[in-house]
Amino acid sequence: MGSETYHFGQFDLDPSHGQLCCDRRPIRIKPQIFALLCYLVEHRDRVVSPRELLETVWGSEFVTRAALTTALRAVRLTIGDTGRQQRFIRTVQGRGYQFIAETTVAPTESASAAGAATTAVPIAAVETTTGARDTIRFCRTADGVRVAWAVTGAGPPLVRTANWLSQMDLERTMPMFTHWFEGLTRGRRLIRYDERGYGLSDWTMGFTLEEWIEDLDAVAGAAGLDRFPLLGVSQGGPLAVAYAARRPERVSRLILNAAYARGRIARARDAAEHDEADLDLKLTLAGWHAQDNSYQRFFGSQFFAGSPPQRWDEFTSFQKRSVSSANGAWFLEEQSRLDVSDFARRVSCPTLIVHSRDDPRVPVSQATELAQLIADSRLVLLEGRNHLLTADEPAWPRFLDELHAFLAEEEPGRG
Repeated sequence: MGSETYHFGQFDLDPSHGQLCCDRRPIRIKPQIFALLCYLVEHRDRVVSPRELLETVWGSEFVTRAALTTALRAVRLTIGDTGRQQRFIRTVQGRGYQFIAETTVAPTESASAAGAATTAVPIAAVETTTGARDTIRFCRTADGVRVAWAVTGAGPPLVRTANWLSQMDLERTMPMFTHWFEGLTRGRRLIRYDERGYGLSDWTMGFTLEEWIEDLDAVAGAAGLDRFPLLGVSQGGPLAVAYAARRPERVSRLILNAAYARGRIARARDAAEHDEADLDLKLTLAGWHAQDNSYQRFFGSQFFAGSPPQRWDEFTSFQKRSVSSANGAWFLEEQSRLDVSDFARRVSCPTLIVHSRDDPRVPVSQATELAQLIADSRLVLLEGRNHLLTADEPAWPRFLDELHAFLAEEEPGRG
């Protein structure tokens, strides 16, 4: 491989040091996927045939085309691309593939300089303390990804799944989130974390539901928890449902707020709904890739429909500081196609489902569907329009009362 670094979009590809960075932060990527990306970038002036890729990257033309297709999809996921969008890699029917993104080339920095350029997350750090006196720790998943986690408060445990965006050293003191910490730690110990691809955890790409389950396993193990109640809010809801079904011995109670079983594309009932969901996703992805405030502001308004525009702007700012545009776009696309209906049918623990009646982001019908799928569940509907509850709306104290009353039903000593 060459001694040059390639810059495209928000990515820096350094073949000589085996490193891919997104927004100057290193990304974990499998060696063969990295080699495939390098070959396409280095030969971006032409279409590369499948046979050439198999012979050069795999060293054999007898590897199946299916293996190449799978690897190519992984490359696209890693850089926030899809076979449909083809922003970076174009499929030329009957001929092969070509890397088409605008690319600049620069001499590769020395190893020490390259390392200095990617120290946004202190890899060597074991723990750090925020201004709110929370200690942020790090653990490793089964596949070696570093995940940041923290404990707030004291008492029986309550684990909150990671959702949509998280940045533990920011959200603890941000006005739009502080009431969650104050409310959830009322006589409880809240365990939270940044999932892979976000915040202080490793910014891997192409993550899946299985890998999100691994993240939660690692955090629960690091916190020394055998059995615990689990809270899933918004996009953290499907993960909480899947985890409760896959790990029934660990989850004692399940609380779901603003959650769903099927993402917007997965739940489309006809062509019109599918087209509408697809358009919404494309607009959001366009905003993420362009880092356009108008798109992201619209997205924020769906989370805080009952709040003033200032809250939308705060949410937009938080998004930009929590995740790269490529990871944010990939997460949205993955979530829109997620379907945990089968997992929901297998949930056996007592479950509380709380949802705002006029939630514009996730319709109340999704809460009703969850209540129908989960056998031992109860549904509580709140008056309000916010997808994420705010401290100044009447629904917030009602939510806390329902949550703590539900947790109080748990037998003593089960945490």
